[in-house]
Amino acid sequence: MRAFPGNELCTIELCTIVLVMSDAPRLRHQVCFALYSASKAATAVYRPVLEDLGLTYPQYLVMLVLWEQEPRSVRELGAELGLDSGTLSPLLKRLEAMGLVERRRSAEDERRVDVVLTDAGTALSDRAQAVPQRLADAAGLTPEEIGQLHATLGKLTSALNSSL
Repeated sequence: MRAFPGNELCTIELCTIVLVMSDAPRLRHQVCFALYSASKAATAVYRPVLEDLGLTYPQYLVMLVLWEQEPRSVRELGAELGLDSGTLSPLLKRLEAMGLVERRRSAEDERRVDVVLTDAGTALSDRAQAVPQRLADAAGLTPEEIGQLHATLGKLTSALNSSL
């Protein structure tokens, strides 16, 4: 634990700031709520840019994974994004209906379904370059602060996933 910035009477734990004095828990002291609020705000900043692309945020995440490397199996996509098949399948179905991806049975293993980009899906990558820049512009953080935040959130995610 460490002191809460600006208040030496508080210490930070993972999901809450514990007051040294017997003060009741407060919403503004909840680290988990700060994470939730930041995620919600980031998604709201992304929304107009993604609407111009015709994508929702979860669809954008699927496309990001495929732009990095394709083909990817449905199982690999789910593992990368932390999504189960009940959530991922409708996303893929919609992206397929939009003409951005195709699902194909693997020639080597018929149980495996690979997802590949169509020409339209590949072309969308150029237009999607504006998405991360929009958040960077809105965040008001230096590149160093963004790097530190990313590293800290990655560390937090790994620790929490390891504790499950």
